[in-house]
Amino acid sequence: MTTDIPETFAPPPPGTHPPLDYPDYRSTALRHPNHDPLVLDPGKLDPTELSGPVFGEGSVSEADADLTSGPEGEAVGQRIVVTGRLLDGTGHPIASSLVEMWQANASGRYFHVGDQWPGTLDPNFTGAGRCLTDAEGRYRFVTIRPGAYPWGNHPNAWRPAHIHFSLFGRSFTQRLVTQMYFPDDPLFFQDPMYQSIPDPQARDALVARYDHDVTVPSWALGYRFDMVLRGPQRTAFEVPRG
Repeated sequence: MTTDIPETFAPPPPGTHPPLDYPDYRSTALRHPNHDPLVLDPGKLDPTELSGPVFGEGSVSEADADLTSGPEGEAVGQRIVVTGRLLDGTGHPIASSLVEMWQANASGRYFHVGDQWPGTLDPNFTGAGRCLTDAEGRYRFVTIRPGAYPWGNHPNAWRPAHIHFSLFGRSFTQRLVTQMYFPDDPLFFQDPMYQSIPDPQARDALVARYDHDVTVPSWALGYRFDMVLRGPQRTAFEVPRG
């Protein structure tokens, strides 16, 4: 009997994920855990925390993946298609998985009461969508390219354009969160979230690639962003904080 962990399921090498306490990202000083995490006994968890799916497949509609159509018309900004595949460490697709996304609008402002910087609000863009992966692990969103925005982390701090992704498994305890960036963004150099990932290869894996085959003629630019759950090619996800 061997205790070796197959490479596919082995933890990512040190330096792949950002440290929980990263001084350049100021809020981690208050958010990172100061004690060892508690190990929960699965037998003592409420059944709703272990059963799934989180949302019934019937509650997710095709319209949920189109963020450009608002109550009074089309959202303002450059229309884009963001698509990709959700894969395990061996390259096999993860089907019927809930993918959620949220983002700022074209002026870099979120549709949220807490966002009060003077970016223009768009009444036809709420900035949130969801879909289920198909049999090949594919997801697809139609949205607006987000703008950069100031966030006060350091002098003249601006977040690069990005989209947040949340991946759900079959229960509330199975959730991963990451961010997707756009190629050749001039703000990468001063963004502590992006720079906190020590491994340059893991950092670059968060940058989507322009895909001309995904681009829809005279309608929308296309970007491809695959997400890998585990193994050597694993996408960098936010590490659970305890």
